[in-house]
Amino acid sequence: MKILLKTALVFLLPFASWCQETPPSSKKKVDFTLGGFAKMDVMFTSFEGGEPTQDSPLRDIHLPSGIPIGGKNAFDTHMHIKESRFFVDLKNELLGKPVRVYFEMDFLLSEGGDQRVSNSYNPRIRHFYFDFGNWKFGQTWTTFMVVIIPDDLDFAGAAEGIVFGRQPQVRYTLDKWQFSLELPESTITPNGGGAFQISSGGIPDAVVRRNFNGDWGEAGVAGIARNIRYYDAQENRHGQFGFGVTGGAKINTGERDDIRLSATYGNGLGRYLALAFLNGAVINDAGDLETINSINGYVAYLHHWNAQWRSSFNYSFLQANNPSEYTGLEANNRAWSASANLLYNPAPELLFGVESMYGYRGIESGAGDGFFRVQFSARYAFKYKN
Repeated sequence: MKILLKTALVFLLPFASWCQETPPSSKKKVDFTLGGFAKMDVMFTSFEGGEPTQDSPLRDIHLPSGIPIGGKNAFDTHMHIKESRFFVDLKNELLGKPVRVYFEMDFLLSEGGDQRVSNSYNPRIRHFYFDFGNWKFGQTWTTFMVVIIPDDLDFAGAAEGIVFGRQPQVRYTLDKWQFSLELPESTITPNGGGAFQISSGGIPDAVVRRNFNGDWGEAGVAGIARNIRYYDAQENRHGQFGFGVTGGAKINTGERDDIRLSATYGNGLGRYLALAFLNGAVINDAGDLETINSINGYVAYLHHWNAQWRSSFNYSFLQANNPSEYTGLEANNRAWSASANLLYNPAPELLFGVESMYGYRGIESGAGDGFFRVQFSARYAFKYKN
């Protein structure tokens, strides 16, 4: 209880100081921006370990956990427009404080629709939040994610090497510091392996982050603390502490070129890494939780050949340390990928590109397979302001 009270005070004190002020409400014209992009992807993929199912996200994006293992070689041609997106951005002023409302959606990972006739898919929410002064309320990138990623055509890109997640949160920003309380959901492996179970933590995941920037580029470091728990068949509660540290940077190496990199280490990070490649913990023989530790990262180089042509080259990896005596030998324990592309911008809003990628997944038994993909993409970005 004392920990909860101290945590609450850290996040409420800045809000309490603001409440002491009583600035007058002001009427101001709302700044309105509507934007997004239309994108088409054409993918030719050779799978070493068998073809994924028709509804597998791996057919649309690089999903490390979805790479088939142990099957026959297969070839797949796929086309989709699911990454196309829309956003609405509203800015105003209220009680003397800036207010912003942001909404964004796309069509990736949609359960609705199929490819038989109309290729119709349900939209999904990516971001929906509002900012009021220094506060943010709603769903957006987790504060634990330093949003510096390679310039890839594949939506997930160097998926193994990054922290990735969008979720509901309350965030307070103070200059270059950010503090947040976020959705505490965890994934847990049953004793002996098998399909994961989802459990909510008793308290929100807590994140602290510090951003840096200068003529050299930009960077960020963040730490997370989380409570992983579950209730057994007798309604007994079992909990374990999880933590992680991450850092990312974009370092300018010329007039337009840069090096991008990231590294993350933690215990019980689970779904925060590599599009949920790992679970946060496993149930041991005594019915208690054992956290799963891991390390992952990526490095990428962006080079501009001239004003219209550029290329990105990147390598990413993840290595987990599963307690295999509890997780079983089918648990994911390693993944890596490498990619290179050539991108052409005849105009700032218009992009054409080609990208090659190899991705690999390995499990505790030592087995593993990969895939090789060539992707062609065309994208038109639009933005209209009042």
